[in-house]
Amino acid sequence: MTTPSKFESPTLRGLRVLITGGLGFIGSNLAHRCLELGAKVTIYDFLDPRSGGNMQNVVTIEDQVEIIANDLRNFEGVSAAIRHKDVVFNCAAYTSHPHSMTDPVTDIEVNCRGTIHVLDAARRFNREVKIVHVGTSTQIGRMIVPEVSETHPEFPLDIYSANKSASEKYTLIYGTAYKLHTTVVRLANNYGPRSNIRSADFGFVNYFIGLALQNRELTVFGNGAQLRNISFVEDSVEALIAAALHENSEREVFFAVADDQVSVAQIGEAIVTHVGGTLRFVDWPKDRHAIEVGDAVISNAKIKSTLGWKPLVSLADGLCATKEYYTPCLNKYL
Repeated sequence: MTTPSKFESPTLRGLRVLITGGLGFIGSNLAHRCLELGAKVTIYDFLDPRSGGNMQNVVTIEDQVEIIANDLRNFEGVSAAIRHKDVVFNCAAYTSHPHSMTDPVTDIEVNCRGTIHVLDAARRFNREVKIVHVGTSTQIGRMIVPEVSETHPEFPLDIYSANKSASEKYTLIYGTAYKLHTTVVRLANNYGPRSNIRSADFGFVNYFIGLALQNRELTVFGNGAQLRNISFVEDSVEALIAAALHENSEREVFFAVADDQVSVAQIGEAIVTHVGGTLRFVDWPKDRHAIEVGDAVISNAKIKSTLGWKPLVSLADGLCATKEYYTPCLNKYL
């Protein structure tokens, strides 16, 4: 594999790439980009209705990729898919924070056992494969210092975040114990084309965008003053690819987040301005307030200095591009 600098365009030419959860939000955008960069792409996805997969996400590339319809909990299926691959992007997850609290066993099965299947399949059948695991900023829990970095202690507040923290640790343990090529990239509040915009369970930003596209009301809990890093999906995809290609990513964890933080209220206002809808502030529901992390101010210094990655898309530009994508095919996502 090559080691691109921040001044070079990456290439995946000739590489065989497996994307678990490749019909979902992050995975499908990654599939499009990997094809553009010359990779041979295989998507492994179960299209679980409780997750965000959608065949519309790959409608323009369906004849260019191999799609394996199987569950990450099926070790034989994962093992067969991982053989002879050069890179695995592990994007598959059971992603709902609220559902993880009411159905914790399913969350454990997918996010923990599923990740172990990917890692153990690599250990047994393909030790040279590079595994890039998608983590989440919510595994940190509440900030205890003014700015979160990769060394911040983790005290997650919901089962999903706890299991994502555990699956990250499995990835690093397998890398160290079995000398596998593993990397973790933690993402935060991604928005953009190909997301599930029907439910807040898949992230409030994309849900707000879905409401705005229908010219409906966006409701912000409390005063919306809590800060968030918000990232356009194309920037996050570039971070994952950088982690796959760069030799200095081995057995490391990176936050790939935007440079600046904005409040939830400001995010809502920007969506209304650039996409549509109206904004209203309401009291916190008790079940959501209990797992709210407050401010999330995260540093991206490590990934910038180590991999040469940086976010390029502004919030306004990202929202405009998102609206442009959904407008002609909105019915496929509602």
